[in-house]
Amino acid sequence: MSVRSVVSRVVVVLAVGLSFALAAGCSGGSGGAKAPNLKSKPMPEGASWEGVYYSALYGWLHLREDGNLVQGKWIRPRRDKCGLLQGNRDGNVLRFDWKETEIGLVTPTATQKGKGYFVYSRPEGANVDDKIEGEIGKGQDEVGKPWDGIKQRNQKPDTDMTCGSGASDIGGGDWDSTNKEGGEPEAPATPSDTKQGAPPTI
Repeated sequence: MSVRSVVSRVVVVLAVGLSFALAAGCSGGSGGAKAPNLKSKPMPEGASWEGVYYSALYGWLHLREDGNLVQGKWIRPRRDKCGLLQGNRDGNVLRFDWKETEIGLVTPTATQKGKGYFVYSRPEGANVDDKIEGEIGKGQDEVGKPWDGIKQRNQKPDTDMTCGSGASDIGGGDWDSTNKEGGEPEAPATPSDTKQGAPPTI
């Protein structure tokens, strides 16, 4: 076997080994948590994380900012799941812990937890809307399911938003441990109060 052939084989083996090492590093290694390799950048001019973001899948995400701490609440468009997140921002990158509960379900799987990240950006052009793009993962993983949202103009986050379906809060309750709701719960509707075949109004 010639020297050139031996050298070629060594180079191929080293290249394959390096590829596997890089792949393991991106995924957190064997058994490690998966996280994206992100470098933060300054926020766009005049931008802040605080606000309301809309996603067709996750609904309205309300974010509050207090120094580097960012806290969020959301409820899905079908109002069947609601969630909380909390994390620390670093420029235009937010890494957070999250949990989401299926409303009205009382089982060990009713609440899912994990970690995630968002990257804040402003598209090029005039009169554009800021957006967030990221993922949420289960357990210690920051990657998993994609989550993108468009920031809504001139909307302030609703800190008193609840998980329920109106005044009766079916299967829900307040987002936090203190009761901030006002008013009295509505009495259940009887069949005579509704049109035949239509659900009662809540």
